[in-house]
Amino acid sequence: MTDHPKRRRTDIFPLKVVVLAVLGTVAFIFGSYLFLTWSTRVIDAQSIERQTKIAEHVIEQLRYQVAHDQESSTVWDEAVEIVEGPRNEKSARWIDDNLGSWMVSYFGHDAAFVLSPLDQPIYAFVDGKISGSESFGAVRIAAEPMLKELRDKLRAGDTSEVTERILSPGVTDFSFVDGHPAIVSLKPIISDTGDIEQTPGEEYIHIAVKYLDSDFLLELAVEYGFHDLYFSATSTGDPEKAELPLVTAKGNTLGYFVWKPYGPGSAFLASIMPALVAILAFLIFIITVFVAILYRRLLVNRAQEERIRYLASHDALTGLLNRSSFERHLDIALSSTDNGGAKVAVIYLDLDRFKQINDTLGHSAGDEVIREAVGRINALLPADARFCRVGGDEFNILMPFVEVSDVEKLCAAIIAVVVEPFVIEGQNAFIGISMGVAYSPTHGTNRSELTRKADVALYNAKASGRGRFTVFGPHMDAIVRERAEIERDLRQALETWDQFTVLYQPKYLSQTGEVQSVEALVRWNHPTRGLLSPVFFIPIAEETGLIKELGRHVLEEACKAGVTWPVANVAVNVSPIQWRDSHFATEVITILKTTGFDPHKLELEITETAWMDDSAHCAANIRALRDIGVGIALDDFGTGFSTFGRLHETEVDHIKIDRIFIEGLGKSRGDEAIVQAIVELARAKGLKTTAEGVQTVEQSDFLKAIGCDELQGFLFSEPVSREAIDTLLKTRTGQGSEQEKLTE
Repeated sequence: MTDHPKRRRTDIFPLKVVVLAVLGTVAFIFGSYLFLTWSTRVIDAQSIERQTKIAEHVIEQLRYQVAHDQESSTVWDEAVEIVEGPRNEKSARWIDDNLGSWMVSYFGHDAAFVLSPLDQPIYAFVDGKISGSESFGAVRIAAEPMLKELRDKLRAGDTSEVTERILSPGVTDFSFVDGHPAIVSLKPIISDTGDIEQTPGEEYIHIAVKYLDSDFLLELAVEYGFHDLYFSATSTGDPEKAELPLVTAKGNTLGYFVWKPYGPGSAFLASIMPALVAILAFLIFIITVFVAILYRRLLVNRAQEERIRYLASHDALTGLLNRSSFERHLDIALSSTDNGGAKVAVIYLDLDRFKQINDTLGHSAGDEVIREAVGRINALLPADARFCRVGGDEFNILMPFVEVSDVEKLCAAIIAVVVEPFVIEGQNAFIGISMGVAYSPTHGTNRSELTRKADVALYNAKASGRGRFTVFGPHMDAIVRERAEIERDLRQALETWDQFTVLYQPKYLSQTGEVQSVEALVRWNHPTRGLLSPVFFIPIAEETGLIKELGRHVLEEACKAGVTWPVANVAVNVSPIQWRDSHFATEVITILKTTGFDPHKLELEITETAWMDDSAHCAANIRALRDIGVGIALDDFGTGFSTFGRLHETEVDHIKIDRIFIEGLGKSRGDEAIVQAIVELARAKGLKTTAEGVQTVEQSDFLKAIGCDELQGFLFSEPVSREAIDTLLKTRTGQGSEQEKLTE
């Protein structure tokens, strides 16, 4: 018996837990019901307030719009001349066409009147037709105090309400007109030019009336979802109705707009009420509910764990495998090839011009382009391929294959689908794609070797012009090593500058043979490779960012050299990287000040690619430099025909015809036609032209005959030293002798 109380306490413990759980559940449900009821009332009240504000806004906008509509014809010299002129059939028809029936039909007004300076109606349009002056009686009571107010304003010259949108004083108010609640708006008929003298306060007055019942209520109900909307002269006092008083400017209430408000809170509560009742009815199962909740939490936790595991192996933006997953799958695939399995291709992909999308359209647009590009590529891949995103615009594909041709066909197809335009926010965006391919076991049997070679092949594809795929070849390692050596040597050379030489190539006037200007060209006297052309090292300088420092040095040297030269200008090539630098214009201005070089004698060359770039910094730099007199020359013109359409813009002063067209002169009628068209187009736009790469007398004669302004090329002079230009410019005796001086 002594154990009974303990057993009893042990027995009732679960019962207490259940009872407490049930009571807690009931309290929770009751509290939830109270909270839901309170929330319902708050939400419904907010909905009514929102609908009321909408109605107020619509009515106020309509009140403003009616007055604004009137000004389309009341602020008009011709209107003043007609209403103040003699009354005849022509004037009556004009008034009806412009101040009466037209306003009613076009703007949806319900009535229109024109009053004389004595406030007597000379025209009335009511119920869809011209009416007699007696019809003004329905409006007179409402209009008289408004007429007095308006004429007082006009006599006092009160224009305080006149703005760019409100062209004349006016008076607008609510009133009853012929039993209808209405907007009554008064506007004077005045001169729009001010050329017609009018006595203030004695202008003709135009009155527009817009009813606020019938059609207006129907439009308001349909447009904004007002249920059972009507106008009442008195308040209904119905708590289930919403009301908006129509109050005049003097504070008098004309009546009420009444409607049945939409209660989203009540609708929500009604929708969940069966669930609440069901819960209350099944309180005996509350423990089961607890178990279900615990089970649900377990499922949620498991789902979260799955999500975490998923994100650990996948890219969040695209859902593709990530770098670690790619490496894991590649290791598995390579182990299969070691055991005599299928061959494996590793494809490295990099989107071309993707940064431009981010810079011009924003990162959200860039994300959209990424997702769509992934979708296009995914649609081409075989089921056993693995597509991975390893960086911002970098992707890898792991693909078992039988024939190399299958991989190459896939790469070609990927290029074709990616170059198709992407429609982003209503705009066409264009990107390209470059790919590097490595095969196992041909190019390696371990992950590090295979991925390194695919990366080298990708670099080779981008260096070869982008928009292509390249399969790894043994020579590519040498190219990569050579590039790394050149980059290292370039960095060292930029520390001392003693390996760089700035040469100058003259440009001659085609008609006189005199030196017109010179172009600065940089050469690198490499200690082991000899004299290097810019074609060899400039791309590397641009890729590494060293072009900014190199370009600054060339510009400074050219300005120092040209400060005493009697030429029209000194031209300097500028990289697209420099044009996109937000500080470029400031740096140029600083160099001009430091060297004392005249900005009007400096000409900076921009490639077609950079000129067509939508970069805001590029455009800002061009504007800032042209503002101080620096000339802008469009280099290699004609290689991008999209630029023809932009020549109407005043962004450039000079165009240089690309040497590929000059080489065809005397050989290709097509090239001759293109060059002649460019010269004629430039002349029509007031732009100078320079032909670069002139090497034969035949080319020179043709260019001279079609009116090309300047000629440049080895026919006249190769790039020479600063001292040679000094000597040349001292002679100034004509093209022939100048050429001899340079070649002595």
